[in-house]
Amino acid sequence: MTREAYACWLRSPGVGEIRPVSVPAPGPDEVLVRTRYTGVSRGTETLVFTGRVPPDQYAAMRAPFQEGDFPAPVKYGYLNVGVVEQGRADLVGRTVFCLYPHQSAYVVPADAVVPVPDGVPASRAVLAGTVETAVNALWDAPPLVGDRVTVVGAGMVGACVAALLARFPGVRVQLVDTDPGRAATAAALGVDFAHPADAATGRDLVVHASASAEGLQRGLDLLAREGTLLELSWYGDRPVTLALGGAFHSGRLTVRSSQVGAVAPARRGSRSYRDRLALALDLLADPVFDALLTGRSPFADLPDVLARLSTGRLPALCHLISYDGE
Repeated sequence: MTREAYACWLRSPGVGEIRPVSVPAPGPDEVLVRTRYTGVSRGTETLVFTGRVPPDQYAAMRAPFQEGDFPAPVKYGYLNVGVVEQGRADLVGRTVFCLYPHQSAYVVPADAVVPVPDGVPASRAVLAGTVETAVNALWDAPPLVGDRVTVVGAGMVGACVAALLARFPGVRVQLVDTDPGRAATAAALGVDFAHPADAATGRDLVVHASASAEGLQRGLDLLAREGTLLELSWYGDRPVTLALGGAFHSGRLTVRSSQVGAVAPARRGSRSYRDRLALALDLLADPVFDALLTGRSPFADLPDVLARLSTGRLPALCHLISYDGE
């Protein structure tokens, strides 16, 4: 037997719609999940929504359960929390996280879902995919005790990185953003805040997550001699110009990338993707992460939410989509 559900599709760049879909009964080693919440990953999903995924990145940017192809029509998304209603006995009734698009119910292999710990609210658990990105980043460039670290860009990824950095002993963290309203986010996370023009210099590590050439350049300018800039931003089809004269060579600065699509080399031999995601969910027991949930809308409004996020009319870190009328 099948059941009716609804999914959000990008019909064409800039135009989303809710479509009915048929969900089959789960087979052996599969589960049927009823979605409670999804989260909109503002940076990546607005690039997808506006059709700005470069053709040479179509394969790399596919979400695990994506349907359709870039630029459109495509069903996209990867921050989904729901309840298992049918399937493997040890999972039925459990709240789970899955890298699934915005859809009201779905069937996936049982090993594609990760149980949400009892101490983590379902609404907060939608951040697991982004906290996982932050975990991977700090496996790529872990700070040393007493380091001076700056995070440039107080969006969803940058804020998650700052929240984790605040847990390191002796590490002094400054969150940098052009939006003065992000000062409240920094305060909630327990880190300092500065406008780019006023940011502290002489930093041992800079994590860049502003998705702007200006932020990347400013991050380089903040580094101490032999410091490292870790680049987390994804620019889609936008070229980036960077000045690599001046202190870049004489200061022996390092720029390296980090991307969640592969487990960081430092832990690749001992941690799986599932291990990394489970760790992210455990870390979400800290209520400080609620500061990143900055809005809520019903699923029926998701096409409009995506349109407003992509134009900046709706400011947000993680915008929560509710499927239960909560």
